[in-house]
Amino acid sequence: MKLVSVAQMRELEQATVESGATWAGLMEQAGWGVAQVALAHVGRGKRALVLVGPGNNGGDGLVIARHLHDAGVMVQLYLWRRPLHPDDANRTRCRSRDIPEYDAAADPDQAQLTALLAACDLVVDALLGMGATRPAEGELAAIIRCVNRADPALVLAVDLPTGVDADSGAVGGAAIQADVTVATGMLKRGVVLSPARAYAGRLALAEIGIPAILQEGIMSEKLTAEYVARLLPSRPADAHKGTFGKVMVIGGSLRYPGAAVLTCSGAQRSGAGLVTLAAGRTVLGVSNRPPEITLLPLAEGDWGALGPAAVDELSKELDGYAALVIGPGMGKADPTKEFVRRLFGLEQPKSRARVGFLTATATTPDEEPKPVELPPTVIDADGLNLLAEIEDWPERMPKGRMVFTPHPGEMRRLLGVEELQSDLITTASEAAQQWGQVVVLKGGTTVIAAPDGRTLVYDGQNPALASAGTGDVLAGLIGGLIAQGLTPADAAALGVYLHGSAGNAVREQLGDSGTVASDMLPHLPRAIRALRK
Repeated sequence: MKLVSVAQMRELEQATVESGATWAGLMEQAGWGVAQVALAHVGRGKRALVLVGPGNNGGDGLVIARHLHDAGVMVQLYLWRRPLHPDDANRTRCRSRDIPEYDAAADPDQAQLTALLAACDLVVDALLGMGATRPAEGELAAIIRCVNRADPALVLAVDLPTGVDADSGAVGGAAIQADVTVATGMLKRGVVLSPARAYAGRLALAEIGIPAILQEGIMSEKLTAEYVARLLPSRPADAHKGTFGKVMVIGGSLRYPGAAVLTCSGAQRSGAGLVTLAAGRTVLGVSNRPPEITLLPLAEGDWGALGPAAVDELSKELDGYAALVIGPGMGKADPTKEFVRRLFGLEQPKSRARVGFLTATATTPDEEPKPVELPPTVIDADGLNLLAEIEDWPERMPKGRMVFTPHPGEMRRLLGVEELQSDLITTASEAAQQWGQVVVLKGGTTVIAAPDGRTLVYDGQNPALASAGTGDVLAGLIGGLIAQGLTPADAAALGVYLHGSAGNAVREQLGDSGTVASDMLPHLPRAIRALRK
Protein backbone atom coordinates (compact mmCIF):
# COMPACT_ATOMS: atom_id res chain seq x y z
CA MET A 1 0.00 0.00 0.00
CA LYS A 2 1.31 3.42 -0.99
CA LEU A 3 0.99 6.17 1.61
CA VAL A 4 0.11 9.74 0.67
CA SER A 5 -0.35 13.12 2.28
CA VAL A 6 -3.53 15.10 1.75
CA ALA A 7 -1.76 17.36 -0.75
CA GLN A 8 -0.44 14.38 -2.70
CA MET A 9 -3.87 12.74 -2.81
CA ARG A 10 -5.47 15.88 -4.16
CA GLU A 11 -2.81 16.15 -6.84
CA LEU A 12 -3.36 12.50 -7.81
CA GLU A 13 -7.10 12.96 -8.04
CA GLN A 14 -6.71 16.09 -10.16
CA ALA A 15 -4.22 14.36 -12.45
CA THR A 16 -6.57 11.37 -12.78
CA VAL A 17 -9.41 13.66 -13.84
CA GLU A 18 -7.13 15.43 -16.30
CA SER A 19 -6.28 12.03 -17.80
CA GLY A 20 -9.95 11.39 -18.63
CA ALA A 21 -11.77 10.44 -15.43
CA THR A 22 -14.56 12.49 -13.85
CA TRP A 23 -15.03 13.60 -10.24
CA ALA A 24 -18.38 11.84 -10.13
CA GLY A 25 -16.76 8.70 -11.51
CA LEU A 26 -14.04 8.75 -8.84
CA MET A 27 -16.67 9.05 -6.11
CA GLU A 28 -18.68 6.22 -7.64
CA GLN A 29 -15.65 3.91 -7.72
CA ALA A 30 -14.70 4.85 -4.16
CA GLY A 31 -18.18 4.20 -2.81
CA TRP A 32 -18.56 0.94 -4.74
CA GLY A 33 -15.18 -0.31 -3.49
CA VAL A 34 -15.94 0.48 0.14
CA ALA A 35 -19.35 -1.15 -0.21
CA GLN A 36 -17.70 -4.38 -1.37
CA VAL A 37 -15.58 -4.45 1.78
CA ALA A 38 -18.67 -3.80 3.88
CA LEU A 39 -20.60 -6.58 2.12
CA ALA A 40 -17.86 -9.02 3.02
CA HIS A 41 -18.92 -8.46 6.64
CA VAL A 42 -22.69 -7.97 6.38
CA GLY A 43 -25.15 -9.32 3.86
CA ARG A 44 -28.79 -9.29 2.78
CA GLY A 45 -31.21 -8.67 5.62
CA LYS A 46 -28.65 -7.02 7.91
CA ARG A 47 -29.02 -3.43 9.10
CA ALA A 48 -26.55 -0.65 8.29
CA LEU A 49 -26.43 2.94 9.51
CA VAL A 50 -24.45 5.33 7.32
CA LEU A 51 -23.26 8.55 9.01
CA VAL A 52 -23.12 11.18 6.28
CA GLY A 53 -21.20 14.45 6.55
CA PRO A 54 -21.13 17.59 4.41
CA GLY A 55 -18.22 17.02 2.03
CA ASN A 56 -16.90 14.44 -0.42
CA ASN A 57 -16.55 11.88 2.34
CA GLY A 58 -20.28 12.21 2.92
CA GLY A 59 -20.79 11.83 -0.83
CA ASP A 60 -18.86 8.57 -0.68
CA GLY A 61 -21.16 7.51 2.15
CA LEU A 62 -24.23 8.11 0.02
CA VAL A 63 -22.80 5.99 -2.79
CA ILE A 64 -21.99 3.25 -0.26
CA ALA A 65 -25.53 3.42 1.12
CA ARG A 66 -27.01 3.00 -2.36
CA HIS A 67 -24.85 -0.03 -3.18
CA LEU A 68 -25.57 -1.66 0.20
CA HIS A 69 -29.31 -1.08 -0.32
CA ASP A 70 -29.19 -2.56 -3.80
CA ALA A 71 -27.41 -5.63 -2.38
CA GLY A 72 -30.25 -6.27 0.09
CA VAL A 73 -28.92 -4.54 3.20
CA MET A 74 -31.46 -2.50 5.17
CA VAL A 75 -29.82 0.94 5.15
CA GLN A 76 -30.59 4.10 7.10
CA LEU A 77 -28.89 7.51 6.82
CA TYR A 78 -27.96 9.83 9.66
CA LEU A 79 -27.03 13.22 8.18
CA TRP A 80 -24.88 15.84 9.84
CA ARG A 81 -24.73 19.28 8.24
CA ARG A 82 -25.84 17.99 4.84
CA PRO A 83 -28.92 19.93 3.75
CA LEU A 84 -30.87 18.74 0.76
CA HIS A 85 -29.53 20.29 -2.43
CA PRO A 86 -30.73 19.69 -6.01
CA ASP A 87 -27.14 19.19 -7.20
CA ASP A 88 -26.52 16.38 -4.69
CA ALA A 89 -27.11 13.57 -7.19
CA ASN A 90 -26.10 10.80 -4.80
CA ARG A 91 -28.53 12.04 -2.16
CA THR A 92 -31.25 12.12 -4.81
CA ARG A 93 -30.48 8.50 -5.79
CA CYS A 94 -30.79 7.41 -2.17
CA ARG A 95 -34.11 9.21 -1.80
CA SER A 96 -35.42 7.58 -4.97
CA ARG A 97 -34.86 4.25 -3.22
CA ASP A 98 -36.76 5.43 -0.13
CA ILE A 99 -33.71 4.95 2.08
CA PRO A 100 -34.77 6.41 5.48
CA GLU A 101 -33.07 9.64 6.55
CA TYR A 102 -32.54 11.22 9.97
CA ASP A 103 -31.08 14.69 10.49
CA ALA A 104 -28.69 15.35 13.37
CA ALA A 105 -30.07 18.88 13.68
CA ALA A 106 -33.41 17.40 14.75
CA ASP A 107 -31.71 15.09 17.27
CA PRO A 108 -29.86 17.45 19.67
CA ASP A 109 -29.47 14.90 22.46
CA GLN A 110 -28.64 12.00 20.07
CA ALA A 111 -31.60 9.98 21.34
CA GLN A 112 -32.57 9.00 17.80
CA LEU A 113 -28.97 8.13 16.97
CA THR A 114 -28.73 5.95 20.07
CA ALA A 115 -31.83 4.03 19.02
CA LEU A 116 -30.56 3.58 15.46
CA LEU A 117 -27.19 2.33 16.68
CA ALA A 118 -28.82 -0.20 18.99
CA ALA A 119 -30.62 -1.81 16.04
CA CYS A 120 -27.83 -1.95 13.44
CA ASP A 121 -25.19 -4.50 12.48
CA LEU A 122 -22.89 -2.08 10.64
CA VAL A 123 -22.03 1.60 11.07
CA VAL A 124 -20.35 3.40 8.16
CA ASP A 125 -18.46 6.53 9.23
CA ALA A 126 -18.58 9.00 6.32
CA LEU A 127 -18.75 12.16 8.41
CA LEU A 128 -15.44 13.86 7.64
CA GLY A 129 -12.66 12.96 5.24
CA MET A 130 -9.04 13.79 4.69
CA GLY A 131 -9.56 17.54 4.52
CA ALA A 132 -10.56 17.91 8.16
CA THR A 133 -7.83 19.50 10.28
CA ARG A 134 -9.62 20.77 13.39
CA PRO A 135 -10.43 18.63 16.42
CA ALA A 136 -13.98 17.31 16.55
CA GLU A 137 -16.02 19.49 18.87
CA GLY A 138 -19.59 20.29 19.80
CA GLU A 139 -22.32 18.36 18.02
CA LEU A 140 -19.86 16.32 15.98
CA ALA A 141 -17.97 15.24 19.10
CA ALA A 142 -21.26 14.26 20.71
CA ILE A 143 -22.15 12.09 17.70
CA ILE A 144 -18.73 10.42 17.84
CA ARG A 145 -19.03 9.70 21.54
CA CYS A 146 -22.49 8.26 21.01
CA VAL A 147 -21.17 5.85 18.36
CA ASN A 148 -18.24 4.79 20.51
CA ARG A 149 -20.46 4.21 23.55
CA ALA A 150 -22.87 2.09 21.53
CA ASP A 151 -20.01 -0.17 20.42
CA PRO A 152 -21.80 -1.60 17.33
CA ALA A 153 -20.90 -5.00 15.92
CA LEU A 154 -18.83 -3.40 13.15
CA VAL A 155 -17.74 0.19 12.53
CA LEU A 156 -16.29 0.88 9.08
CA ALA A 157 -14.57 4.22 8.46
CA VAL A 158 -14.37 5.67 4.97
CA ASP A 159 -10.80 6.84 4.22
CA LEU A 160 -10.03 7.49 7.89
CA PRO A 161 -11.94 7.63 11.18
CA THR A 162 -13.60 10.98 11.80
CA GLY A 163 -11.51 12.99 14.27
CA VAL A 164 -8.15 11.76 12.93
CA ASP A 165 -5.71 14.08 11.15
CA ALA A 166 -4.95 12.55 7.75
CA ASP A 167 -1.33 13.74 7.64
CA SER A 168 -0.04 13.53 11.21
CA GLY A 169 -2.31 10.94 12.80
CA ALA A 170 -3.11 13.39 15.59
CA VAL A 171 -6.37 13.04 17.52
CA GLY A 172 -7.13 16.40 19.07
CA GLY A 173 -10.57 15.58 20.46
CA ALA A 174 -13.07 12.78 19.97
CA ALA A 175 -12.50 10.23 17.19
CA ILE A 176 -14.49 7.31 15.82
CA GLN A 177 -13.19 3.95 17.03
CA ALA A 178 -13.34 1.91 13.82
CA ASP A 179 -12.97 -1.82 13.32
CA VAL A 180 -12.09 -1.41 9.64
CA THR A 181 -10.82 1.62 7.74
CA VAL A 182 -11.13 1.49 3.96
CA ALA A 183 -8.87 3.99 2.21
CA THR A 184 -10.14 5.32 -1.10
CA GLY A 185 -7.51 5.48 -3.82
CA MET A 186 -4.48 5.59 -1.53
CA LEU A 187 -3.85 5.02 2.15
CA LYS A 188 -3.54 8.36 3.97
CA ARG A 189 -0.35 8.27 5.95
CA GLY A 190 -1.80 9.68 9.15
CA VAL A 191 -3.88 6.56 9.64
CA VAL A 192 -0.78 4.41 10.21
CA LEU A 193 0.75 6.81 12.75
CA SER A 194 0.08 6.95 16.48
CA PRO A 195 -2.33 7.68 18.01
CA ALA A 196 -4.58 7.37 14.93
CA ARG A 197 -3.51 3.78 14.25
CA ALA A 198 -5.28 2.64 17.39
CA TYR A 199 -8.56 4.09 16.05
CA ALA A 200 -8.35 2.67 12.52
CA GLY A 201 -8.66 -1.07 13.06
CA ARG A 202 -7.91 -3.28 10.07
CA LEU A 203 -6.82 -1.42 6.95
CA ALA A 204 -8.19 -2.05 3.46
CA LEU A 205 -8.05 -0.25 0.12
CA ALA A 206 -10.72 0.68 -2.41
CA GLU A 207 -9.23 1.44 -5.83
CA ILE A 208 -10.60 4.46 -7.68
CA GLY A 209 -8.70 4.14 -10.94
CA ILE A 210 -5.60 6.25 -10.36
CA PRO A 211 -3.28 5.38 -13.29
CA ALA A 212 -0.25 3.32 -12.32
CA ILE A 213 2.10 5.84 -13.90
CA LEU A 214 0.87 8.50 -11.46
CA GLN A 215 1.51 6.21 -8.51
CA GLU A 216 5.15 5.64 -9.40
CA GLY A 217 6.21 8.95 -7.93
CA ILE A 218 4.84 8.14 -4.45
CA MET A 219 7.86 7.63 -2.22
CA SER A 220 6.13 6.35 0.91
CA GLU A 221 4.73 2.87 1.42
CA LYS A 222 3.34 0.63 4.14
CA LEU A 223 5.81 -2.12 5.02
CA THR A 224 4.28 -5.49 4.22
CA ALA A 225 5.28 -9.15 4.05
CA GLU A 226 5.11 -8.97 0.26
CA TYR A 227 7.59 -6.10 0.23
CA VAL A 228 10.20 -7.70 2.48
CA ALA A 229 9.92 -11.32 1.28
CA ARG A 230 11.95 -10.44 -1.82
CA LEU A 231 14.73 -9.04 0.40
CA LEU A 232 15.53 -12.29 2.22
CA PRO A 233 19.18 -13.33 1.75
CA SER A 234 19.67 -16.63 -0.03
CA ARG A 235 20.86 -19.67 1.93
CA PRO A 236 22.74 -21.92 -0.51
CA ALA A 237 23.11 -25.54 0.53
CA ASP A 238 26.91 -25.50 0.14
CA ALA A 239 27.36 -22.36 2.28
CA HIS A 240 29.75 -22.01 5.19
CA LYS A 241 29.82 -19.44 7.99
CA GLY A 242 31.87 -17.05 5.89
CA THR A 243 29.10 -17.00 3.31
CA PHE A 244 26.79 -15.19 5.69
CA GLY A 245 29.13 -12.51 6.93
CA LYS A 246 30.75 -11.40 10.15
CA VAL A 247 29.25 -8.81 12.49
CA MET A 248 31.08 -6.90 15.20
CA VAL A 249 29.04 -5.40 18.04
CA ILE A 250 30.68 -2.64 20.10
CA GLY A 251 28.83 -1.94 23.31
CA GLY A 252 28.12 -2.91 26.87
CA SER A 253 29.26 -1.36 30.13
CA LEU A 254 29.29 -2.37 33.78
CA ARG A 255 25.85 -0.82 34.19
CA TYR A 256 24.34 -2.32 31.03
CA PRO A 257 26.29 -5.50 30.22
CA GLY A 258 23.29 -7.31 28.74
CA ALA A 259 22.36 -4.77 26.06
CA ALA A 260 25.24 -5.63 23.74
CA VAL A 261 24.65 -9.35 24.34
CA LEU A 262 21.05 -8.95 23.14
CA THR A 263 22.38 -7.13 20.08
CA CYS A 264 24.76 -10.00 19.37
CA SER A 265 21.91 -12.46 19.76
CA GLY A 266 19.77 -10.46 17.33
CA ALA A 267 22.60 -10.59 14.79
CA GLN A 268 22.99 -14.33 15.30
CA ARG A 269 19.28 -14.98 14.85
CA SER A 270 19.28 -12.96 11.62
CA GLY A 271 21.42 -15.67 10.04
CA ALA A 272 24.83 -13.99 10.23
CA GLY A 273 27.75 -16.43 10.07
CA LEU A 274 29.81 -15.10 12.98
CA VAL A 275 29.20 -12.45 15.65
CA THR A 276 31.85 -10.81 17.80
CA LEU A 277 31.26 -8.77 20.93
CA ALA A 278 33.83 -6.01 21.38
CA ALA A 279 33.77 -4.49 24.86
CA GLY A 280 35.95 -3.49 27.76
CA ARG A 281 37.82 -6.33 29.39
CA THR A 282 36.01 -5.82 32.69
CA VAL A 283 32.61 -5.84 31.00
CA LEU A 284 33.36 -9.07 29.16
CA GLY A 285 34.16 -10.64 32.49
CA VAL A 286 30.76 -9.96 34.01
CA SER A 287 28.29 -10.39 31.12
CA ASN A 288 26.55 -13.68 30.45
CA ARG A 289 26.42 -14.46 26.75
CA PRO A 290 25.68 -17.29 24.31
CA PRO A 291 28.66 -19.59 23.80
CA GLU A 292 28.65 -18.99 20.02
CA ILE A 293 29.64 -15.31 20.40
CA THR A 294 33.34 -14.58 19.97
CA LEU A 295 35.00 -11.84 22.03
CA LEU A 296 37.29 -8.90 21.41
CA PRO A 297 38.55 -7.31 24.65
CA LEU A 298 39.16 -3.57 24.27
CA ALA A 299 41.06 -0.95 26.20
CA GLU A 300 39.08 0.73 28.98
CA GLY A 301 38.87 4.08 30.66
CA ASP A 302 37.44 4.28 34.15
CA TRP A 303 34.97 1.71 35.48
CA GLY A 304 34.98 -0.48 32.41
CA ALA A 305 34.04 2.34 30.01
CA LEU A 306 35.54 2.13 26.54
CA GLY A 307 38.35 4.59 26.05
CA PRO A 308 39.91 6.16 22.95
CA ALA A 309 42.79 3.67 22.97
CA ALA A 310 40.26 0.96 22.05
CA VAL A 311 40.23 2.38 18.51
CA ASP A 312 43.79 1.15 17.97
CA GLU A 313 42.80 -2.40 18.89
CA LEU A 314 39.72 -2.27 16.67
CA SER A 315 41.75 -1.09 13.70
CA LYS A 316 43.74 -4.33 13.83
CA GLU A 317 40.67 -6.58 14.01
CA LEU A 318 38.05 -5.12 11.64
CA ASP A 319 39.36 -6.72 8.48
CA GLY A 320 36.80 -9.23 7.18
CA TYR A 321 33.85 -7.86 9.12
CA ALA A 322 30.92 -6.96 6.85
CA ALA A 323 28.92 -4.97 9.41
CA LEU A 324 29.45 -3.02 12.60
CA VAL A 325 26.90 -2.23 15.33
CA ILE A 326 27.83 0.35 17.94
CA GLY A 327 26.10 1.78 20.95
CA PRO A 328 23.87 -0.66 22.88
CA GLY A 329 24.58 -0.36 26.59
CA MET A 330 27.85 1.46 25.89
CA GLY A 331 27.28 4.28 28.37
CA LYS A 332 28.10 7.96 28.01
CA ALA A 333 31.29 8.34 30.02
CA ASP A 334 33.79 10.94 28.80
CA PRO A 335 36.34 8.32 27.65
CA THR A 336 33.60 6.63 25.61
CA LYS A 337 32.72 9.93 23.96
CA GLU A 338 36.36 10.31 22.94
CA PHE A 339 36.24 6.74 21.63
CA VAL A 340 33.28 7.66 19.42
CA ARG A 341 35.06 10.79 18.19
CA ARG A 342 38.09 8.77 17.14
CA LEU A 343 36.08 5.91 15.72
CA PHE A 344 34.34 8.18 13.23
CA GLY A 345 37.28 10.51 12.64
CA LEU A 346 35.54 13.42 14.37
CA GLU A 347 38.36 14.37 16.71
CA GLN A 348 40.26 16.20 13.96
CA PRO A 349 39.57 19.81 12.92
CA LYS A 350 37.18 20.06 9.96
CA SER A 351 40.00 20.66 7.52
CA ARG A 352 41.70 17.43 8.53
CA ALA A 353 38.62 15.33 9.31
CA ARG A 354 38.91 11.71 8.22
CA VAL A 355 35.25 11.34 7.44
CA GLY A 356 34.09 7.76 7.73
CA PHE A 357 37.31 6.32 9.07
CA LEU A 358 38.73 5.39 12.41
CA THR A 359 42.42 6.24 12.70
CA ALA A 360 45.06 3.96 14.06
CA THR A 361 47.85 5.45 16.13
CA ALA A 362 50.95 6.46 14.15
CA THR A 363 54.00 4.25 14.57
CA THR A 364 56.28 7.29 14.85
CA PRO A 365 55.51 10.84 16.02
CA ASP A 366 55.91 12.24 12.49
CA GLU A 367 53.86 9.59 10.72
CA GLU A 368 50.24 10.34 9.77
CA PRO A 369 47.66 7.98 11.35
CA LYS A 370 46.62 5.29 8.92
CA PRO A 371 42.88 5.38 8.16
CA VAL A 372 40.90 2.16 8.32
CA GLU A 373 37.56 2.19 6.51
CA LEU A 374 34.63 1.11 8.63
CA PRO A 375 32.13 -1.42 7.25
CA PRO A 376 28.48 -0.35 6.99
CA THR A 377 27.49 0.57 10.52
CA VAL A 378 24.35 0.53 12.66
CA ILE A 379 24.42 3.22 15.35
CA ASP A 380 22.02 2.71 18.25
CA ALA A 381 21.32 3.87 21.78
CA ASP A 382 24.31 5.54 23.46
CA GLY A 383 26.15 5.62 20.14
CA LEU A 384 23.47 8.07 18.99
CA ASN A 385 23.43 9.99 22.27
CA LEU A 386 27.19 10.53 22.15
CA LEU A 387 27.11 11.44 18.48
CA ALA A 388 24.50 14.11 19.23
CA GLU A 389 26.97 15.80 21.59
CA ILE A 390 29.62 16.21 18.87
CA GLU A 391 29.54 19.45 16.93
CA ASP A 392 28.94 19.33 13.18
CA TRP A 393 28.73 15.54 13.10
CA PRO A 394 26.21 15.38 10.19
CA GLU A 395 28.58 17.14 7.80
CA ARG A 396 31.53 14.99 8.77
CA MET A 397 30.05 11.49 8.71
CA PRO A 398 30.32 9.31 5.59
CA LYS A 399 27.15 9.39 3.53
CA GLY A 400 25.10 6.29 2.83
CA ARG A 401 26.99 3.88 5.10
CA MET A 402 25.08 4.21 8.35
CA VAL A 403 21.76 3.11 9.81
CA PHE A 404 20.58 5.24 12.73
CA THR A 405 17.98 3.56 14.97
CA PRO A 406 16.69 6.26 17.35
CA HIS A 407 13.62 6.23 19.51
CA PRO A 408 11.88 9.65 19.74
CA GLY A 409 14.04 10.87 22.62
CA GLU A 410 17.25 10.03 20.79
CA MET A 411 15.83 11.60 17.63
CA ARG A 412 15.19 14.85 19.50
CA ARG A 413 18.78 14.91 20.69
CA LEU A 414 20.15 14.22 17.22
CA LEU A 415 18.03 17.03 15.76
CA GLY A 416 18.69 19.37 18.67
CA VAL A 417 14.99 20.08 19.27
CA GLU A 418 12.72 19.99 22.33
CA GLU A 419 9.84 18.28 20.54
CA LEU A 420 9.43 16.33 17.32
CA GLN A 421 6.81 17.48 14.84
CA SER A 422 3.69 15.32 14.88
CA ASP A 423 4.28 14.12 11.29
CA LEU A 424 6.94 11.51 12.04
CA ILE A 425 7.17 10.35 8.43
CA THR A 426 8.30 13.81 7.37
CA THR A 427 10.60 14.08 10.38
CA ALA A 428 12.40 10.83 9.55
CA SER A 429 12.50 11.52 5.81
CA GLU A 430 13.95 15.01 6.15
CA ALA A 431 16.59 13.78 8.61
CA ALA A 432 17.61 10.87 6.38
CA GLN A 433 18.01 13.18 3.40
CA GLN A 434 19.87 15.82 5.38
CA TRP A 435 22.25 13.35 7.01
CA GLY A 436 22.63 11.06 4.01
CA GLN A 437 21.89 8.03 6.21
CA VAL A 438 19.13 5.48 6.69
CA VAL A 439 16.99 6.44 9.68
CA VAL A 440 14.81 3.96 11.59
CA LEU A 441 12.59 6.10 13.83
CA LYS A 442 11.25 3.56 16.32
CA GLY A 443 7.91 3.63 18.08
CA GLY A 444 4.43 2.11 18.06
CA THR A 445 4.65 2.94 14.38
CA THR A 446 8.20 2.71 13.01
CA VAL A 447 9.37 4.77 10.03
CA ILE A 448 12.28 3.60 7.86
CA ALA A 449 13.60 6.53 5.83
CA ALA A 450 16.27 6.35 3.11
CA PRO A 451 18.50 9.21 1.94
CA ASP A 452 16.81 9.24 -1.47
CA GLY A 453 13.47 10.25 0.06
CA ARG A 454 11.83 6.82 0.20
CA THR A 455 10.00 5.92 3.41
CA LEU A 456 8.49 2.68 4.66
CA VAL A 457 6.06 2.60 7.57
CA TYR A 458 5.53 -0.39 9.84
CA ASP A 459 2.39 -0.01 11.95
CA GLY A 460 3.12 -2.83 14.36
CA GLN A 461 1.89 -1.47 17.67
CA ASN A 462 2.57 -4.10 20.29
CA PRO A 463 2.72 -3.55 24.08
CA ALA A 464 4.67 -6.78 24.44
CA LEU A 465 7.62 -4.95 22.85
CA ALA A 466 7.51 -2.13 25.41
CA SER A 467 10.35 -3.70 27.33
CA ALA A 468 14.03 -2.90 27.80
CA GLY A 469 16.32 -4.53 25.27
CA THR A 470 13.94 -4.99 22.33
CA GLY A 471 15.64 -2.13 20.50
CA ASP A 472 19.02 -3.76 21.08
CA VAL A 473 17.73 -6.91 19.38
CA LEU A 474 16.59 -4.82 16.40
CA ALA A 475 19.99 -3.16 16.02
CA GLY A 476 21.71 -6.54 15.91
CA LEU A 477 19.14 -7.92 13.51
CA ILE A 478 19.76 -5.07 11.05
CA GLY A 479 23.53 -5.47 11.41
CA GLY A 480 23.28 -9.19 10.75
CA LEU A 481 21.26 -8.63 7.59
CA ILE A 482 23.79 -6.08 6.32
CA ALA A 483 26.51 -8.69 6.89
CA GLN A 484 24.57 -11.06 4.63
CA GLY A 485 24.75 -8.62 1.75
CA LEU A 486 21.70 -6.41 2.07
CA THR A 487 21.96 -2.68 1.57
CA PRO A 488 21.51 -0.60 4.74
CA ALA A 489 18.02 0.47 3.62
CA ASP A 490 16.88 -3.07 2.76
CA ALA A 491 18.39 -4.49 5.94
CA ALA A 492 16.54 -1.88 7.98
CA ALA A 493 13.22 -2.70 6.27
CA LEU A 494 13.57 -6.46 6.63
CA GLY A 495 14.90 -6.14 10.17
CA VAL A 496 11.97 -4.01 11.31
CA TYR A 497 9.48 -6.42 9.78
CA LEU A 498 11.09 -9.55 11.29
CA HIS A 499 11.40 -7.82 14.65
CA GLY A 500 7.69 -6.96 14.57
CA SER A 501 6.70 -10.47 13.50
CA ALA A 502 8.70 -12.02 16.32
CA GLY A 503 7.11 -9.55 18.74
CA ASN A 504 3.65 -10.55 17.53
CA ALA A 505 4.49 -14.19 18.13
CA VAL A 506 5.63 -13.38 21.67
CA ARG A 507 2.40 -11.49 22.32
CA GLU A 508 0.30 -14.34 21.00
CA GLN A 509 2.19 -16.91 23.04
CA LEU A 510 2.75 -15.02 26.31
CA GLY A 511 0.45 -12.00 26.32
CA ASP A 512 0.91 -8.25 26.55
CA SER A 513 2.82 -7.99 29.82
CA GLY A 514 5.68 -9.74 31.56
CA THR A 515 7.56 -10.41 28.32
CA VAL A 516 11.24 -9.61 27.93
CA ALA A 517 13.47 -8.95 24.95
CA SER A 518 15.09 -12.38 24.96
CA ASP A 519 11.65 -13.96 24.47
CA MET A 520 11.83 -12.68 20.90
CA LEU A 521 15.02 -14.45 19.92
CA PRO A 522 13.73 -17.97 19.14
CA HIS A 523 10.88 -16.46 17.12
CA LEU A 524 13.18 -14.63 14.70
CA PRO A 525 14.18 -17.75 12.70
CA ARG A 526 10.51 -18.72 12.62
CA ALA A 527 9.60 -15.30 11.22
CA ILE A 528 12.25 -15.74 8.52
CA ARG A 529 10.94 -19.21 7.67
CA ALA A 530 7.37 -17.90 7.42
CA LEU A 531 8.49 -15.27 4.90
CA ARG A 532 10.21 -17.91 2.74
CA LYS A 533 7.02 -19.92 2.32
